[in-house]
Amino acid sequence: MDLNTPHVDIPFYQPAGDEIEVFEHAWKNRLPLLIKGPTGCGKTRFVAHMAARLGRPLYTVACHDDLTAADLVGRHLIGDGQTVWCDGPLTRAVREGGICYLDEVVEARKDTTVVLHPLADDRRLLPIDRTGELLAAPPEFMLVVSYNPGYQNLLKGMKPSTRQRFVSLRFDFPDAAREEAVLRGETGCDADLARRLVNIARALRALKDQDLEEAASTRLLVYAATLVRAGMAPLAACRAAIVESLTDDAEVAEALMEVVAATFGH
Repeated sequence: MDLNTPHVDIPFYQPAGDEIEVFEHAWKNRLPLLIKGPTGCGKTRFVAHMAARLGRPLYTVACHDDLTAADLVGRHLIGDGQTVWCDGPLTRAVREGGICYLDEVVEARKDTTVVLHPLADDRRLLPIDRTGELLAAPPEFMLVVSYNPGYQNLLKGMKPSTRQRFVSLRFDFPDAAREEAVLRGETGCDADLARRLVNIARALRALKDQDLEEAASTRLLVYAATLVRAGMAPLAACRAAIVESLTDDAEVAEALMEVVAATFGH
């Protein structure tokens, strides 16, 4: 397969290291992949980039407390007086030889691991109990999961028996130069705006674990740059896209805005 075909619209992604090579080797060798890193650091964009790069359909599932194995595999639905089986995203990915990406997988209910385990080892099988099928994943299929280790508690950590079934990548926020390149590539903003926004993020990240539950993500910087490019004043854009997304506390928000104002000027 030509990974550089011009006919494929590949989402922008700025590499940090050897993650593209690791993903490609895992896919070629039929190995599942675990990506761990903070919210908004580029995990989802990376998977979308790689799926397009490899020319495979991508099924993304945002995992949550109520997500069950049936939500992934499928269920019988009643319509027009008859019962019809409807594949879930995991089953569709297996049938089509696609990539199934489970974002924040530890948020899903524990019964999902029963489904994932035979897909995440050398069996590469998906049992569908309700139809009696046992699907063998084709060579092109890949299972990718992600989670944020810094946000998990003891009740929602990934079990070693699950984690050790995956090849793993550790993501973090980019260094300043790379993050500026991401902003310019994503939004078309100028170098000065990118530099200022990255400086704000680095200052706010220094407050992590003190006043903020989550660090300022690259995603939020992209939002801010997009708003500024659309004509919004920088201070207003940063309040809407960054500050108010990080805290509900009015006093903390004003303290964060002081950081923004110091960067852009009053």
